[in-house]
Amino acid sequence: MRASTNRQDLSPQAQRQAIEAWAEANGITITAWYYDKGVSGGSDLADRPELISALAALKAEHAGVLVVARRDRLARDTLVAQLVEQAVRKVGAVVASADGLGNGDDPADRMLRSILDAVAEYERQVIRGRIKAALQVKKGKQQRVGSIPFGSRLADDGIHLVPVTAEQAVIDQAQELRAAGATYRAIAASLSHLGHVSRSGKTFDPQQIRRMLKAA
Repeated sequence: MRASTNRQDLSPQAQRQAIEAWAEANGITITAWYYDKGVSGGSDLADRPELISALAALKAEHAGVLVVARRDRLARDTLVAQLVEQAVRKVGAVVASADGLGNGDDPADRMLRSILDAVAEYERQVIRGRIKAALQVKKGKQQRVGSIPFGSRLADDGIHLVPVTAEQAVIDQAQELRAAGATYRAIAASLSHLGHVSRSGKTFDPQQIRRMLKAA
């Protein structure tokens, strides 16, 4: 699963339900779930840790199918989608979409997959263009653009960042754990055990830890 926004039709719950319904209808047993949270479909494979884990699990679990709710959840970049397809085929598995589009291996299905990948990439470029235009407007007004990283808040001038003591303490703990060799998943579990939560009030996930430490 992959979600870069809070759209309900693309939420992890919606994707999971679609995949579960497809699996039940096709007599498929789901062995593991992988979710790249807050990750763009145009990201390089190196920025898709859960997708990489899913590819590794195909071989380890002797699984035959990598399932996505729909094709654009796999990627919004035709090259990334092709690389994933190649990696999946290399271990004797296939990629399947829960909406049924492009499944199969006849020429029509292969062409449909190519079309879906191209459309997904086009939509990503359109969205990127709109965001870029909006950011240029904000820059023109000397307003800060981009998200506020964990550990900081926007100053009263609306431009600069100032540290948040409580969040900085969480970052310090995460850095100590990482320096000791802990994985992002282990760090997330440790912070949860200590009662630390994200700004949304939810427990940290490995992707959030990775971004937190990268920005620190």
